[in-house]
This record gives sequence, C-alpha cells and structure tokens, in this order.
Amino acid sequence: MPTGLLGGSFNPAHGGHRRVSLFAARALGLDEVWWLVSPGNPLKPKAGMAPLAARVRSAQRQAKGARIRVTAIERQLGTVYTVDTLRALKRRFPRRRFVWLMGADNLAQFHRWKAWRQIAREMPIAVIARPGYDDAALASPAMAWLRRYRLAAPAFRNRGEWSAPALIELRFDPDPRSATALRQADPDWASRYKGVLTRDHVTHSLIHDGTEGRGA
Repeated sequence: MPTGLLGGSFNPAHGGHRRVSLFAARALGLDEVWWLVSPGNPLKPKAGMAPLAARVRSAQRQAKGARIRVTAIERQLGTVYTVDTLRALKRRFPRRRFVWLMGADNLAQFHRWKAWRQIAREMPIAVIARPGYDDAALASPAMAWLRRYRLAAPAFRNRGEWSAPALIELRFDPDPRSATALRQADPDWASRYKGVLTRDHVTHSLIHDGTEGRGA
C-alpha cells in the first residue's frame, strides 16, 4: 500500500497537519498517511515540549475520520535519527511503499539532518509549500542536490515502480495555523489529555503518560 510518512513533534497537532496530509494523499495517490510523533527531535529544544502521550492524543483527535494513522513507533524502534527510522520501517513493513512528506521549512534545513542524502535514497520525498519558506528551500544545499531528481506528481502517482531519489513538489493554498501559535494561545493544552489511555494506531501498544523514550 502506498503510504505517506509525516514526522514531527505535533506539539500539539492541528488542522493544518490534517489538511496537508489529505492534500498529499490525493495528489500522490496514497492509501493512507502515518503521522510519526517523535519522542524527541535533535534539532528542537526540549523546553516547552509536551509529554509524548499528550501529543499522540492531540494527533489522534485531529486524525479522526481520515485515513491517517498516528504512531509513536520510533519509541519502540529505539531510533534517534530519521534515516534509521526509515530503514527500520522499510524492514518491518516490506509490502508498503513509503514516501516521506516534509514542509518547505524542513527542506530549507534538510542538509543539517544526519545522512540526509541517504534519506533521499531510502524513499521518494514530497515537499509541501509553506508560507515564508519557499525561497530558503529553493536556495538550500539539499535542493541543489535534489533538483536533478524532480518528478511531477501525476508521473509519480501513475508509475508502477517507486524509486529513489525522487523529489515531488506540491503546492496548495497556504495554511497559517502553527503549533507555536496554538501553544501561545493555550499554554496548558496538554493537561486536557492527562490520564487518558490510548493505543498506537500502528503498533497497537498502549501509550501512557510519562513514557518518553527516544526519538528522531
């Protein structure tokens, strides 16, 4: 099954995550999208990061009714970096065809990620435009390398074999929502999810408060 992977802290998840996921699924012909809720991002400060369980629950609330699965599988895999997570997912789910989804803001600093060229070789990458980041993404070292592998969305969706590297650029109406703005407006948002048990949509394991583990 063709499956999109959208990684992030989801601190908290919001309607913009849902909207971009559904848009990418339609544009690329994906069966579903998995939200990889990261236990910890090496490029982001730990201060202000809500517990993993609260972030998973906020994501599940936003994903309700859509072909989106919310998972904290990185905690179970014990992976720290994205490249290791993607390799582990490919081994664990060999019948799925994965495509990595990222915003233009991440492409702008993609060259700072560990083994970023290897990430591009693991699976196709679809980049979604984000207001204010397009110029930085186009001028980034990663884009200079990936530009030769550009592929139009219809060509990607219709071909029988997925190969990598492949870069698909997706453009849609800007969405102004952000997790930063939501935290500023509601600093105590995570407290509403405290004590509520939930199961991981992929591993089906229970996610408890205070269970952080490692992440990518």
